[in-house]
Amino acid sequence: MSEDKAAWFEEADGLATIRLNTPALTGRVKEELLEAVNRAAESTTARAVLFLGSDKAFCVGQDLAEHARLLEDPSGPGALDTVREHYNPIVLGLERIQVPLVVGIGGACVGAGMGFALAGDVRVAARRAKFGTAFTGVGLASDSGLAMRLVRSLGQARAMELMLLGTMMVADRALELGLVTEVVDDQDWERRAREVARKLASGPTAAFVAAKREVRSAAEGGLEVAELLEEEADLQNQLGETADHVGAVNAFLAKQKPTFTGK
Repeated sequence: MSEDKAAWFEEADGLATIRLNTPALTGRVKEELLEAVNRAAESTTARAVLFLGSDKAFCVGQDLAEHARLLEDPSGPGALDTVREHYNPIVLGLERIQVPLVVGIGGACVGAGMGFALAGDVRVAARRAKFGTAFTGVGLASDSGLAMRLVRSLGQARAMELMLLGTMMVADRALELGLVTEVVDDQDWERRAREVARKLASGPTAAFVAAKREVRSAAEGGLEVAELLEEEADLQNQLGETADHVGAVNAFLAKQKPTFTGK
């Protein structure tokens, strides 16, 4: 971990942590975040990943001051090249994380930041957190997979509201609509997110990986029911041979609490 970096990665005791310290995304911040995300995706020892922002904001998307400078300089890197160079790789890196991904949201979660957050599996938000798309407010459509995830989470009508009207959503409303998993008091968001991530890191990792795969297959809607059922059967056969499954069954029969090793 390096405290002077805008984004960094660390791993301990099976829990990988991505930390974004700077809410507005400059080119340097995006490069550091991409490096941290890729390290999490490529880890062979992490059993869960925790993605945190700073205390007052998770991520507010593109740094518009830098963006304006790039728009004014035709000789420099294209201002909009960043979608393919940074945003798309970051989202794809988050998608490559097979173990549970917990996102802790301490405050503003806007634009690309909202797209990043919705790539998580479990989202814990502070009560002060607010969510918004923000793109049309600066004359752009969305990036970072945000439209797709909003439609899958909320349906077309609500996604259109957020995208076209720029509605800002408070945390309790986000919880009601299913955009976040849990809302806690402002001072507790990081502690609670870390607690959830540690619990997942100590659980049956192979089963979690399989569960994520099943939910993604169902959400994407590309498979017929028979194909989904066959995928479930294949995964159950694989999981039935793990030490975690055998140990948990024996612990249940012995009326004991199971201990999961991730194997």
